[in-house]
Amino acid sequence: MNNETMTYEYSVVRQFAIMTVVLGIVGMLIGVFIASQMAWPALNFDTPWLSFGRLRPLHTNAVIFGFGGSALFATSYYVVQRTCHTRLFAPQLAQFTFWGWMLVIVLAVVTLPLGITSSKEYAELEWPIDILITVVWVSYAVVFFGTIAKRKVKHIYVANWFFGAFILTVAMLHVVNSAAIPVNLIKSYSAYSGVQDAMVQWWYGHNAVGFFLTAGFLGIMYYFIPKQAERPVYSYRLSVVHFWALSFTYIWAGPHHLHYTALPDWTQSLGMVFSLILLAPSWGGMINGIMTLSGAWEKLRSDPILKFLIVSVSFYGMSTFEGPMMAIKTVNALSHYTDWTVGHVHSGALGWVAMISIGAMYYLIPKLFDTEIYSKKLIETHFWIATIGIVLYITSMWISGIMQGLMWRAINDDGTLTYSFVESVQAMHPFYIVRASGGLLFLTGMLIMAYNIARTIAQGKAANAVIPQPAAAH
Repeated sequence: MNNETMTYEYSVVRQFAIMTVVLGIVGMLIGVFIASQMAWPALNFDTPWLSFGRLRPLHTNAVIFGFGGSALFATSYYVVQRTCHTRLFAPQLAQFTFWGWMLVIVLAVVTLPLGITSSKEYAELEWPIDILITVVWVSYAVVFFGTIAKRKVKHIYVANWFFGAFILTVAMLHVVNSAAIPVNLIKSYSAYSGVQDAMVQWWYGHNAVGFFLTAGFLGIMYYFIPKQAERPVYSYRLSVVHFWALSFTYIWAGPHHLHYTALPDWTQSLGMVFSLILLAPSWGGMINGIMTLSGAWEKLRSDPILKFLIVSVSFYGMSTFEGPMMAIKTVNALSHYTDWTVGHVHSGALGWVAMISIGAMYYLIPKLFDTEIYSKKLIETHFWIATIGIVLYITSMWISGIMQGLMWRAINDDGTLTYSFVESVQAMHPFYIVRASGGLLFLTGMLIMAYNIARTIAQGKAANAVIPQPAAAH
């Protein structure tokens, strides 16, 4: 019997957890700045690399892959060790995924403001960076699945199924969509042409939402809500059904981004149908997350971390109702190209992804530094500021988006347009100010979090928990 104590590998989890907070602030700061440009265009300062067109992809990359990606790396590395009762496979490779991922983010910060872009949404980075992403991602898969392979328990907990699906699917999406013909070191052209390129792009784009921003964060939900609530997951069977239904359905929903385009009509309809089917597994998962609190509802009053986690799942439910609804062609005829889409994306991004990441970090970081959180009161304050910020953001975009759509389609008796495009832009102005204010509130919450986390780390010390050893056979 081996007498030395085995400990979990937490150093890489700590690094990613801290960068989650840092990159959240960076990404959201850029978001608030470009939202302000929509209200006050003079904030472009007539400088190309400060223009909306260049900073917007930097904002999406920093928030999705910097903030969201770091949260997923941190939580998946933590959860896979804890649920498999084993140390991380190849800790040095895990370190490489951290430094490699940070290098990807730095390269994005350099190239995107300079206008070096492949111009594919959520896949703007040029081909050399795409290759680096692939290498980091394959390393991530090796560490994650290697840890599962050497697990000490027979069962693979459901959170790991979601993390595993997200890792495999994102690898496939990234490699296929990023296929390109390089011209030089900073320029390439897509391997696909025209309509096919658009189809592959939205197969990738919507599944980045489906697997990166949904499956991965459902892995977080299925571990951290039961942990924080100190209750078992409401229905384990439902969680498994949720997993398979989501995995097989999501992959077909991408064409709903291409309604009323040159994409063949049957493909558009297929995207619409699968988007509507998605409502069932999504809401099954939401109910499963929230009902885990059965018998412990009173904890919501006193536990601000649980507030973050449960409210995030409510936003998940709301966004996954709104998405299928907007995928219906007749609804899409009004919503397409309007700010309603922007509101929908942010109810998912801020309400679901950011809130659950924040809740998970508040749970995780004190454990990684063997201490208590510095201030529970500050978590409570953060929660309310963030929630009010989200509500201001998405309601202003819903109202302005629907108004936009109605103004664009309004026609006079003689068939001429009632409003010029400029009039619709003018009508948006007050809503853009409200949106920027909502974003500013959310960013303020992140700054409060950074202070709270910094004080927590200062009073703690880096810790590695001991792995429970199986009892010796008799």
